Amino acid sequence: MAYFTEEQINKAKSIDLLTYLQNYNPNELAHDSRGTYCTKTHDSLKISNGMWYWFSRGIGGKNALEYLIQVENYSFTEAVGHLINQKGIEKHYYQKQELTEKEKIKRLVLPKKASNNDRVLLYLMSRGISSNIINECINKGFIYQEYPNNNVVFVGYDEENNPRFASVRGTNQSRYMHDAYGSDKSYSFKLLSVSSKNDVHLFESAIDLLSYATLKELNNEMWDEENLISLSGIYQPSKNINDSKIPKTLSTFLKKNNNIDTIYLHFDNDNSGRLATEAIKNSLSDSYKIIDDPPKSGKDYNDFLCDLLHIKRQKSLENER
Repeated sequence: MAYFTEEQINKAKSIDLLTYLQNYNPNELAHDSRGTYCTKTHDSLKISNGMWYWFSRGIGGKNALEYLIQVENYSFTEAVGHLINQKGIEKHYYQKQELTEKEKIKRLVLPKKASNNDRVLLYLMSRGISSNIINECINKGFIYQEYPNNNVVFVGYDEENNPRFASVRGTNQSRYMHDAYGSDKSYSFKLLSVSSKNDVHLFESAIDLLSYATLKELNNEMWDEENLISLSGIYQPSKNINDSKIPKTLSTFLKKNNNIDTIYLHFDNDNSGRLATEAIKNSLSDSYKIIDDPPKSGKDYNDFLCDLLHIKRQKSLENER
């Protein structure tokens, strides 16, 4: 059995899949879209900045070693031996050691875009959400339709307008949902105010956020003059509520926006939503004014919106996030 030193293993782990294919198997590499590649053998295996995800199998990784093991069926020792014997890996390894902190950010692999957003528009409007708001989000790249399954993708950006998070949700009656590979919940889906504001509104899901914005529009209020942030899923406090941590999305936003003094919590009317509200109140009430503002009817803000518009939601969608 082959023996490898720790340094040799680290060298093998350091080479990303895009670099590997570009240098050692370029005929297998195909350009898919801007910044994204796929392999000719598996067109659902997407590569972005070296990170890779095989959508049809639901597996992925961050380097060529994982690709060789999971996709090409190499053993660990075979994969390490193969990579450290490739010409040029020494140079690549030492270059990787000099990456800046910015370059070390986990890379997001965005799902492929469909040629149109018809299914997404129809789906979100069926949930009562304003077509004006949906189209503005689409035009800004915050929402798009995924290919080939026509799911809706909600994209979150960092301060430099780089996509850092994407959540995928089914547009049919299923409860299909997952976060794209490489998503950083510090930058989940949000709509920020076009003017300076000292408060922020927090929601469990993108659907609830968009529902709240629609309610503002229905009341002839300026929804785009509010800071609206989604947690992209229910926040789970600790068993001991006093030990609960602040959600990453909220803590990142507060660190970047020192002017914020008020936090509105628009969580669900269920046990999880009430616990999350109490946990955040307990953690932040000494530093911020915390206002609990759950929906006036129904389980969540989309329920409340649909009630007002007399839209009957499908039972299978009731707990969708």
